[in-house]
Amino acid sequence: MTPRCVLITGATGGIGHALALAYAAPGVLLILQGRDTAVLDALKAACRLQGATVITAAQDVLDRAGWRRCLDTLCRQHPLDLVLICAGVNTHLGADGQAENWTAVERLMEINVLAAMATVDAVLPGMRTHGVGQIALFSSLAAYHGLPLTPSYSASKAAIKAYGEGLRGWLAPSGIRVNVVMPGYVESLMCREMPGPKPFLWSPARAARVIQRGLRANQARIAFPGLLAFGCWWLAVLPAGVSQRMLRALGYGA
Repeated sequence: MTPRCVLITGATGGIGHALALAYAAPGVLLILQGRDTAVLDALKAACRLQGATVITAAQDVLDRAGWRRCLDTLCRQHPLDLVLICAGVNTHLGADGQAENWTAVERLMEINVLAAMATVDAVLPGMRTHGVGQIALFSSLAAYHGLPLTPSYSASKAAIKAYGEGLRGWLAPSGIRVNVVMPGYVESLMCREMPGPKPFLWSPARAARVIQRGLRANQARIAFPGLLAFGCWWLAVLPAGVSQRMLRALGYGA
């Protein structure tokens, strides 16, 4: 079924932006959340040119109470078919191996984990009432095995992976589909700021096409690129010491 009402958080980021354009079509209502109002307004105009109706929400997801109030209002007015929880940030070790900045780590966990879970909690009542809906939670291939250069980011994405997998099992009998999206490296400002090698770098548009296809097929995990996903899966399967030596050899050591 083609979703007619789509909520996208982090719509001003690389993948969120591409997904908004991918879903923009006549008869589709897009609800786009993002902090960069200039980018959000430009995206709104582009999606309208493709025939979509667009509502923008410049609400910061860090303000969970305010974001929840915003979602409560939106859900009452517009029953959601598809929720794409793309909003996320990254942090990493310092240039000389210094610890991550603790303030940045707290902010990362607030956005990547708590805000994502708060969004799910806000949209679920309406979906459960109607017995239909789909939620995509954005994790990362880094969820399979923590990367030494980005330990907090890896931890946040591992949390989202486990959360999404748990939700999928719980909500399936209710008619609600939950999918965990696990991208590798996708071109964006956040990706460019991440340290370490970036093999198999994809464009946001390519990633959006694969995500759309996976959501239509209701794949439990939408992990890409295939070869990198297979390699990262093995990092979780192999003894941790072996995986850590492999990561150092590949240039991901601190």
